[in-house]
Amino acid sequence: MRIIVAGGDGFCGWPTALYLSEKGHEVTIVDNLVRRKYDEELNSNSVTPIASLEERVAKWNEITGKEIKVYEGDLNHYDFLSLVFKQERPEAFVHFAEQRSAPYSMIDREHAVYTHQNNVIGNLNVLYAIKEFEPDCHLIKLGTMGEYGQPNIDIEEGYIEVEHKGRKDVLPYPKQPGSFYHLTKVHDTDNIMFACKIWGIRATDLNQGVVYGLNTEETLKDPVLVNRLDYDAIFGTALNRFITQAAIGHDMTVYGAGGQTRGYLNIKDTVRCVEIAAENPADKGEFRVFNQFTESFSVLELAQKVQEVAKDLGIDVEVSNVENPRVEKEEHYYNAVNTALIDLGLEPHLLTDDVLKEILEHCLQHKDRIIVDNVLPKVTWK
Repeated sequence: MRIIVAGGDGFCGWPTALYLSEKGHEVTIVDNLVRRKYDEELNSNSVTPIASLEERVAKWNEITGKEIKVYEGDLNHYDFLSLVFKQERPEAFVHFAEQRSAPYSMIDREHAVYTHQNNVIGNLNVLYAIKEFEPDCHLIKLGTMGEYGQPNIDIEEGYIEVEHKGRKDVLPYPKQPGSFYHLTKVHDTDNIMFACKIWGIRATDLNQGVVYGLNTEETLKDPVLVNRLDYDAIFGTALNRFITQAAIGHDMTVYGAGGQTRGYLNIKDTVRCVEIAAENPADKGEFRVFNQFTESFSVLELAQKVQEVAKDLGIDVEVSNVENPRVEKEEHYYNAVNTALIDLGLEPHLLTDDVLKEILEHCLQHKDRIIVDNVLPKVTWK
């Protein structure tokens, strides 16, 4: 298939592009390289040193004999996006090209507005490009489990049957987003659903949980292909922060009570889920939702897991509770359905001690790159 991976220089996009290329698809990366600029803005970095996108792609093409194409540009520029569509004629468009950090969106008004402009307008442009140039193209959109929030009922996959005053209907599952970033994902969902209804677009919303892990089989083919590893309080996940804190001997800082529970999945499952969606496209006019995660953990459980793995490596690190910079329930019910991708063939990679050890060893190897001041929260919701 001809597949565009937008955001193909990022943590999820880069290994996805390599994986799909390895599987024989004609892959084109579209990226404006803004993720690297966020690091400059925030005085942050990846724990693993990462090569430029040009160097990465050149190395992949060299060692595999395959060809990944690259377009450097912004989805918010419709003339650019139109050119890409007309030249590449994609059969699937994998959309990772959004500002993905909740804390980044909460820094101040400018960052909230930027996140909405970048994410919502970029996604709208993609919908119009599909309509105008490739109406059969399957949109595979990265959503987030964070759209659902922390409801006191089971989380279904996108839709829920509701009975009200004697009548029944199947409706989109209620959204309770927890940041301005998560709100952009909700807006995307509504816009995609509407476009499918009026234009007959086919789309799959992958409501992804928190991704962990570092490398895939493809990124391990050469050191130049290594994936990025974010650890700061803006772009790093709680798990990555804990692992990094353990590597530098810092207390692992759990926000509040630590009962906040989320769905998690390995980066190896992220790339496989995209492949499954591409190989099993939605029907014309269908907007379907897959909950893309394999396990659920509380923040405190993750810290305790890291503590045990660190201890096996001779590292003694404490778990401490700090004031929660977010506005959220710190103890709550969490039970989410995730059967669609399993039914289509996903065989999960689970969060084992070996996985945590691998990431921790990478952090220890590049310990000198860790900026200590960046592992504690600086952005508050309040």
